Amino acid sequence: MTSAPRALRDELVTPSVTSSEVVFDGAVWDVRRDTFDLEGQTLVREVVDHPGAVAVLALDEHGDALLIRQYRHPVAAHEWEIPAGLLDIAGEDPLVAAQRELLEEADVTADHWAVLVDYFTSPGGLDEAIRVYVARGLHPVAESQRHERDGEEALIVHRTVPLDEIAEAALSGDLHNSTLIIAALAARSARDGEWSSLRPADSPWPAHPGRRSTG
Repeated sequence: MTSAPRALRDELVTPSVTSSEVVFDGAVWDVRRDTFDLEGQTLVREVVDHPGAVAVLALDEHGDALLIRQYRHPVAAHEWEIPAGLLDIAGEDPLVAAQRELLEEADVTADHWAVLVDYFTSPGGLDEAIRVYVARGLHPVAESQRHERDGEEALIVHRTVPLDEIAEAALSGDLHNSTLIIAALAARSARDGEWSSLRPADSPWPAHPGRRSTG
């Protein structure tokens, strides 16, 4: 008699790190070199230390997504994205950070929040974890309440687009931002399931490397 298959779930572990050193101290993030034991092997890996980030798929009354276009120098492209930002304020709750980013980058607030999906961006080289929220019940803020954007953010362009159009553009190779693609495809699936897969906005996030001790 065969046993029932185990639930499809990533297994979080506490690695046996024997040494760790910062080999590059950067302006935004660092690179550290870890030596660790893995089932009888001693391995050395460099890791980009990242605080993690949050992103917001903001949907209007028609179910269309609010996108922003922003220049990204590493890939030399004006990318269509969703509002997002680093978890770089000590002690800031991820939901509060997401609400702040939506206001700062899109000039709107939202009445209703839920967790859409969590993911690791590139687990072979950095420890960045991203949580994507769905925000609905949008309200534009007054001019006096808008965040003064600078740098690349000063040139942000806004646009609302149906989820199906975003998904089609992603699958045709016209969109490349991973967070946008993941959010759009996940939201389309969630929408088709009448949003029953959404989690409460304050759901624990134990997969985030910096939050595992707090759950």
